[in-house]
Amino acid sequence: MERHPLKISVVIPAYNEASTISPTLTAILAQDYPDFEVIVVDNASIDNTSMVVDEIISARRKAQNASEARPKIRLVHESKKGLLHARERGRKEATGDIVANMDADCLPEKNWLSLAAKYFSHNNVVAVSGPYDYFDAHPTFRTSSLLMQNYIYRPIAYVLQLPFIRGGAVLIGGNNLIRADILQKMGGYNTSLVFYGEDTDTAKRVAKHGKVVFNPKIKMKTSARRFKKEGTLKMTARYLFYFFKHTLRG
Repeated sequence: MERHPLKISVVIPAYNEASTISPTLTAILAQDYPDFEVIVVDNASIDNTSMVVDEIISARRKAQNASEARPKIRLVHESKKGLLHARERGRKEATGDIVANMDADCLPEKNWLSLAAKYFSHNNVVAVSGPYDYFDAHPTFRTSSLLMQNYIYRPIAYVLQLPFIRGGAVLIGGNNLIRADILQKMGGYNTSLVFYGEDTDTAKRVAKHGKVVFNPKIKMKTSARRFKKEGTLKMTARYLFYFFKHTLRG
């Protein structure tokens, strides 16, 4: 008997992303995976984010019968500011078996969902993640970041999940997929966190329920704009600090 593919709900939090959301939606809507929906969560934006998304939705409806439009794309609103509040709203709106997380400045390759979905054929796999590829960064930073993620994050992800350690796992915040039923068992995302460390916290909680896969092939192009704005060394130090803080927490 042929197995039906798991439905995937792609959640995209967006706060003042009018200038970036259009290419992101173009990329995710072009996925070659057969069954998925896209949920954009406008997180109390004060720019034209919602207008841009609405225009994209309207254009798709005009191009083809709304009842036949695949994949479905929805815009929802979350008035509580904060990445985790937006992710949690998207999770609650999701109808898929898998919740995929990406950011409003990400540009996934068309096989992103297909590559990741294969791992969920194993019942013990509860989440899948991969590296960021900072496509607009300086070549040196882009290359070194990928090398670090491919050759350091992956073994760390393996070691953290060893039976005698069980220290968590590695999930990249804007490049991960998690079983919806596991998120429900966890009680959703930890909305008490603002930004830094949210992915490590989620990874640690998810890993209690099964295997978390980190594979360099599941790569996500994303902007390095935050590193450019706040400084590479400062941002890197913050990420590392909160990674160890949440990983070592009891």
